[in-house]
Amino acid sequence: MAQKQVAMLENNPEVLDALAKKMGLSDDLAFYDVYSLDEPELLAHIPRPVSALLVIIPMTPAWRQDREAEDAALGDPESYYRGGAAGAGDEPIIWFEQTIRDACGSYGLLHCAINGSTSKFILPGSILERLRTAAIPLAKDERAQMLYDSAEFEEAHRSVAGMGDTAEPPLGNHDVHSGHFVAYVKANGHLWELEGTRSGPLNRGELAEDEDVLSPKALDLGLKRIIKLVSDSGVQNLRFSCIALAPRTT
Repeated sequence: MAQKQVAMLENNPEVLDALAKKMGLSDDLAFYDVYSLDEPELLAHIPRPVSALLVIIPMTPAWRQDREAEDAALGDPESYYRGGAAGAGDEPIIWFEQTIRDACGSYGLLHCAINGSTSKFILPGSILERLRTAAIPLAKDERAQMLYDSAEFEEAHRSVAGMGDTAEPPLGNHDVHSGHFVAYVKANGHLWELEGTRSGPLNRGELAEDEDVLSPKALDLGLKRIIKLVSDSGVQNLRFSCIALAPRTT
């Protein structure tokens, strides 16, 4: 049987806000463009604390090599299931292996929405609530299959696939979209890197109570880590897209 496939989403606030609303995230949160990682005046429009970052990063040889080495060392990810992540059964890291081709944007939104402080903004009776509740007790393969079979998850993705500023790419055209969606969330006092095409969730390190995912330390542990390893390989202009999930102001 052919693998299920959808059109890849554009990583911009309009699209992800629409998807978040469709799936049942409170209007109290919204996505914001991140125009700089270092310049305060270009970050001033983003309310704090930022609960998640969603990034599209182009796959470079250096990042691919780093990913392969990390995934090989990750071992059995089953300890992250059934509430085992970071020893917090009441707020586990919930990670999904991606089995729907090109649905990485919706997997990223799901990882942002159901983990950490953002999970408190899930509306009762919503798609997000149903998926989160169903996922928590499941093992890796069962969880992936549950999401693969979810008609409402697929419908939510398809409902926003035509939105955005660029034309929808042809299905399977990986020359057009070679980037990977990566979600960064803070949960259990740690920064987590969540991507469905990895071998499991990645704990990037501890964050203080007053450090959110856009704090200098979180950026150094997460997105800037990738930027540095790519830069060290000789690629000086890594063109990535980053949006932040934070309190809505209007």
